[in-house]
Amino acid sequence: MAVTKTQMKHLTIGVLMAYAVTSIVFLGYAILITYTNVSERSLPTVVVITTVLSVMIAGFDAARGAANRGWLWGMVAGLVYVAIMAAIMVVMLPVFTISMRTVIVCLLGIAGGGLGGILGINLKK
Repeated sequence: MAVTKTQMKHLTIGVLMAYAVTSIVFLGYAILITYTNVSERSLPTVVVITTVLSVMIAGFDAARGAANRGWLWGMVAGLVYVAIMAAIMVVMLPVFTISMRTVIVCLLGIAGGGLGGILGINLKK
């Protein structure tokens, strides 16, 4: 499978858009926690939902640049998103351990990217 500049452009833009969405949601949630009575107990749920929606966006955009195999391009976008997030966590956290929750979020990220890719390839004009 040869990778074209267009496919790489769509993959890159998709991952960047996904991180933009993630940043906006996390910033909004941080403001919500800071200035309201919202508890931090919902943080894991917010992280999982945001991750899945963000990688769906990345997968959707990545697949729009592909001629076929949208699911695969979506999964690649999800994998890139998760890998970057893991690298950030390794650098930022004093102790980073891979738990079952981490593995599940990674798998959900890749699967969400695949689903976004399926939607992206099928809704392409």
